[in-house]
Amino acid sequence: MAAAFTAFNLCLFLGISAYARKNPAQRTAFRQPISKQEKIEQALNRLTFGPRPGDVELVQSMGLKKWIDQQLHPERIAENPLLDEKLRPLDSLVMNTADMLRSYPSPEMVREMVQGRLAFPDDPDKRMMVQRLAGRFEKKTGQDMQSGAEPLARILEPDELLAWKEGTPQQKYELFASLPRQRRDDLLLAVGQGARVQLYASAPPDLRRLIESADGPVAIIARDLADAKLLRAVYSNRQLAEVLADFWYNHFNVFLEKGPDRYLVTAYDRDAIRPHVLGKFEDLLRATAQSPAMLFYLDNWESAAPLSPAGKRRRIGLNENYARELMELHTLGVNGGYTQKDVTEVARCFTGWTVRQPQRAAEFEFNPRMHDYGAKTVLGVTIPAGGGIEDGYKVLDLLAHSPATAHHIAYELAVRFVADNPPPALVDRMAATFLKKDGDLRAVMKTMFDAPEFWSRGAYRSKVKSPFELVASSLRAVDANLDFMLAVNHQLAQLGEPLYRKLEPTGYSNAGGEWLNSAGLLARMNFSVALAANRIPGVKMPADSPDGVKLGAPEFQKK
Repeated sequence: MAAAFTAFNLCLFLGISAYARKNPAQRTAFRQPISKQEKIEQALNRLTFGPRPGDVELVQSMGLKKWIDQQLHPERIAENPLLDEKLRPLDSLVMNTADMLRSYPSPEMVREMVQGRLAFPDDPDKRMMVQRLAGRFEKKTGQDMQSGAEPLARILEPDELLAWKEGTPQQKYELFASLPRQRRDDLLLAVGQGARVQLYASAPPDLRRLIESADGPVAIIARDLADAKLLRAVYSNRQLAEVLADFWYNHFNVFLEKGPDRYLVTAYDRDAIRPHVLGKFEDLLRATAQSPAMLFYLDNWESAAPLSPAGKRRRIGLNENYARELMELHTLGVNGGYTQKDVTEVARCFTGWTVRQPQRAAEFEFNPRMHDYGAKTVLGVTIPAGGGIEDGYKVLDLLAHSPATAHHIAYELAVRFVADNPPPALVDRMAATFLKKDGDLRAVMKTMFDAPEFWSRGAYRSKVKSPFELVASSLRAVDANLDFMLAVNHQLAQLGEPLYRKLEPTGYSNAGGEWLNSAGLLARMNFSVALAANRIPGVKMPADSPDGVKLGAPEFQKK
């Protein structure tokens, strides 16, 4: 075990020091090819979240070119049945927003259920969860529905109370499992989160949902979303698609904790991002522009022409947040040649792009009573007066086909997959493919993977992993089984990358160098120690490696 631990941490620190010594100005390294074996390592480190045991042999037997082509066409890859099994309990992932709100209602909706204005959920378990919250609300009118928990002495018999206070975590769980459903619910609401985590670790999957419900319906939705992202990164056979889903979510970032986005991000990730990661960029751009999650996050849902009927009635005006990020982050880039006047004109084009009932069905709609029907000029192109929703479509089409957008997208992809300072010639060739192929993202990726720079000494092992990549690749490398993700997601938060919780529109950085700081390095050390010692709850090492990390596993720091 000591040898494994030493090798593990040595790899971590050697990865950091190698990065620190590298001189980005030495472009000659991008003209030096790597060996055939190193090409396989490069492919597995960049097109996946890191190799699992047997992946190197799989690529060798299939052939590198054929394996890459398969990853570029994920629909041809049979998905891992174990992933499907682990995702199945996370039922909020497949719900539309309206059904999600009925099953996991917000506090405001629970109040309406209590008042008889909304029906309780049909599912018995969900109905009981909400009814318990509603019952507490009726007793604590105007207070937090989860405050004022009953004292344990009113819930447990004296012998049960003694067992709860002095028992082991397993004994506490056995006591909890033996209680009738109503007393279980009361106990969950009475104890603190730490005690619930202990129960969660001991409980089988069918009871974990009940334990999760004590944190409130909203917490279940957020947990499902983060758990699914981690499970897919670790288990999916369609690895490139998962890497790109992470990349494009960061590119079109939405902060989960902003109001209704707690409910809207699930559909955003599932319906706006994932279906388009290897499709046409304009389709991806339009899907994000019309997503209720994005419209709410960047405030466009309440942007109106000041003199429009809705603007005058609701006393709202033009909001430029989405227009600015659309050009600066999503398309043209910060040096894309636009002006503040262009930002204002684009914002005028998107007036009326709003969300119908953001606290309920939360669907995109165009409200003509909010729109600015005057003529606009965007990047020198006149958009005639009298348009409606088409004004926004014209802007998206203009931006999606701009050479500045082609270069910006090519550069961002090259930073993620090649190097923090990618060769300009490679970026130019990727941008040319973007323009020639009408924004075909699969073609742009293929241009990058066909480039000698991708298989060069300058790209090989040149990037530091983000916390999410570090955790996912580590779990893949040791062939860990994820029983539950509570502790792993806590580790990600400590490492500086809580999933779906980047407040700024920039999303988490693709540049590995930006993750190198003293606090981050200490957190990485702590994670490596915990994983090597097999001390992360919910993470189970294979039966043939009881001592934790296997020797010979890929480095946990570099990629």
